[in-house]
Amino acid sequence: MSSPDLQPLLAPYTERINAAIDSCLPAASARPARLHEAIRYSTVPGGKRIRPILCLAAAESVVDSEAPDAALAAAVSIELLHTYTLVHDDLPCMDDDDLRRGQPTVHVAYDEGLAVLVGDALQTLAFEALGQAVPGSRYPPGQLVLELSQAAGSRGVIAGQVEDIAASNAALSEDELTFVHEHKTAILFRAALRMGAIAANADDEQLEALSAYGLALGMAFQITDDLLDAGQDAGGDGESTDRALTCLAVYDLDTAKQKARDQIHIAISSVQSLEARGRLTLEAIVTSLADRSE
Repeated sequence: MSSPDLQPLLAPYTERINAAIDSCLPAASARPARLHEAIRYSTVPGGKRIRPILCLAAAESVVDSEAPDAALAAAVSIELLHTYTLVHDDLPCMDDDDLRRGQPTVHVAYDEGLAVLVGDALQTLAFEALGQAVPGSRYPPGQLVLELSQAAGSRGVIAGQVEDIAASNAALSEDELTFVHEHKTAILFRAALRMGAIAANADDEQLEALSAYGLALGMAFQITDDLLDAGQDAGGDGESTDRALTCLAVYDLDTAKQKARDQIHIAISSVQSLEARGRLTLEAIVTSLADRSE
């Protein structure tokens, strides 16, 4: 399976998302300036913006036109939430990483206390951005907030971080590995897809298809990152875990590659009935993982 060149396909999404993020962040000079400067330092350089792109593409796969404004607000919120998790994951008490997105992590560039507050502020900003989004008429007014809070909370991303820390010095089972990968990585992918779908007023079948795609994509993404980053700190846009917590602690190399291929197949199969505009973007993103995992 050969992946397409993603850059031309994703560039228009990235431009919309970056402009929307910039407009929702406080000015770097706004008091307290050091905090707002650090927020922009962590956010504006950006990563691949995969999660917000997925959110917009999910909306387009439902409506077959440019994603509605509610989906853009949801896309901004998912990226701010994701950036908060990275800032906190990088802290010395967590994964203790020195580099993120090609630059020193926030606690290195500033200090540890400010990094904690940057993460706190980004989490709050994520919900502020989402508070401006009205879901489709099939859904209650608070549904988008509910989706993000459930994905981010003690049964979502935070659960994955807790299990990550608890297992870092222990022999890892397949169940523990799956739980960490699902909750630290895949659950936020799934939320991005669901939020885009809900913003575009998806029906039950469309929402289920995009949920399945998101979970499978997230698992494939993390397995692929494990394969690429074995023996290194991730330092990129994925979730950096202790090397004892990679798929190679449980599977041999061939089995891990097959696990990634299986998840990619599930993701592609899940969205075949959706509208072409968004579906083609979703297929291109997941197909690109196939080449990276080989």
